[in-house]
Amino acid sequence: MNIKTIKEYQKKLSTLIGVSGYEEDVINFIYNEIKANALADKAWIDKLGNVLAIINGKDNSSDRILFDAHIDEIGFMVSHIEDKGFLKIVLLGSWDTRILLGQSVIIKSIDGKHYNGIIGSKPPHLSTKKERDKKIQVSDLYIDIGMFSAEEVLDNNIQIGSTGTLMSPFEEFPNNMIRGKAFDDRTGCNVLLHIMKSLKETSSIEDTIMFNFAVQEEIGGRGAITGAFNLKPTLAIAIENTTAGDVPGIPSSKCPTYIGKGPAITIADKSIITSSYINKRLSANAELEKIPYQYKKPIYGRTDAGKIHLTREGVPSSVVSVPCRYIHSPTSLLKLEDISNTIKLLDSFLRNPANV
Repeated sequence: MNIKTIKEYQKKLSTLIGVSGYEEDVINFIYNEIKANALADKAWIDKLGNVLAIINGKDNSSDRILFDAHIDEIGFMVSHIEDKGFLKIVLLGSWDTRILLGQSVIIKSIDGKHYNGIIGSKPPHLSTKKERDKKIQVSDLYIDIGMFSAEEVLDNNIQIGSTGTLMSPFEEFPNNMIRGKAFDDRTGCNVLLHIMKSLKETSSIEDTIMFNFAVQEEIGGRGAITGAFNLKPTLAIAIENTTAGDVPGIPSSKCPTYIGKGPAITIADKSIITSSYINKRLSANAELEKIPYQYKKPIYGRTDAGKIHLTREGVPSSVVSVPCRYIHSPTSLLKLEDISNTIKLLDSFLRNPANV
């Protein structure tokens, strides 16, 4: 594991298009990576689309530890095609509608081709001051893909139900900062693939380690529910991106996490009060091995852990997140060392040299 490979995986994963319910490209990429590199004793795609994998532990192992990261991203679905070729949409996942107007988008046709577009609305020169001051409603927006009739749109296999998302390029910033789309939660997928590679190189883990690259988190954690039910974990950790509030206008008392201070351990969010045992084991091993970490201030957000911990008779669960600025927007910004230290923290958790 090194910063270069982390950056390469991040670019590959984040540039794939995979909105909730339509994650096929990401599913296939992850499944093929696992199979091609023999990263698990068993790997399969379940009926909902989750990529599940198991690395068997020793015969007398008692714990079945699940790592979960979701593969879907927020986006939109075409709901209507205007006679003149403009597209009306509904949103998939939680968007801040203030940022939508004028954004570049990419739409995936039914046959898998990508088409560029622009989100538009009534031009400001043709609207009243009252209309310009009004909060943007999604129903007022449309997507312009440069086509001039509904027939032309349909001939290009874009139809009601086609999906897409806002698009921005993957770019490198100073100080090992990178920006791109869908870091929530392709960052977690990146972390899990690196954990699997690390486990392949060691035989010191006695427990069975399981992975769910989960679908449909952004619309209710649906893949987490079915994946955890199938895998029957005894412990679970969701790996996420989370909001870094270290920007102007946010006081420290309300800043959930900070860029550059390492992975964030969740104490509580809107969906779970996390396992004190798991959190103690994470922090004790981090301190032993001098891995930087931070606690995420409660009680922001929700993750797959909120669904996993209620599976079957209950699963002690927690969340480890990579801090990231501007999530749920066209582009996000994070620091590569925070991803690297998240991988180190989870690897240390599995090896458990602190014997917690």
